[in-house]
Amino acid sequence: MTDTTAPEHDSPNITAVVGVNLRRLRVRRGLSLERLSKASGVSRAMLSQIELGQSTPTINIVWKITTALGVPFSALIGAEEAPAASVLRLQGAKVLVSNAGAFSSRALFPFSGARRVEFYELKLAPKATERAEAHPPGTQENLVLAKGHAAVELSGQREVLEPGDAIVFQADVPHAYINTGDAEVVMYLVMTYAEAIG
Repeated sequence: MTDTTAPEHDSPNITAVVGVNLRRLRVRRGLSLERLSKASGVSRAMLSQIELGQSTPTINIVWKITTALGVPFSALIGAEEAPAASVLRLQGAKVLVSNAGAFSSRALFPFSGARRVEFYELKLAPKATERAEAHPPGTQENLVLAKGHAAVELSGQREVLEPGDAIVFQADVPHAYINTGDAEVVMYLVMTYAEAIG
């Protein structure tokens, strides 16, 4: 289907982990596939395929589902338990990509327990734009540009970033990351939620 793209460094079980987590979170909230479909804007068929482990969702679909469920991104892609210390190897990284493959997000944190903070490495292809839906109320993003030239748009305002620049903003409104240059952009994102959700 056009709504899915295999992650670049997909760990062997990310599709299964997302499916198990989606079903657990949906059932815990007493939602049918139909009700979650209406709340998220993701088709019932796609939600069913994800739950059955037959489809890996794109980053845009994960955002729509987590927003509808009112949970952080990690609640859908994280495993239930992690050891006291974790080495997050690049080879086994959980990477989600956009439909066209121009944007990728790699989780840089373990996925166990309740959390209020998540850390990601974001990559954006030259001249590409990635639009993000509003996150749960009170969500804040702290983004630092490590490589390339980029801008962040929110609420009709555009902030231009140079390497080393950082921006902090309320992410409970739609926003966009824009690569304004001719080379790939690398950014690091710390996302803080108003409440810990596990």
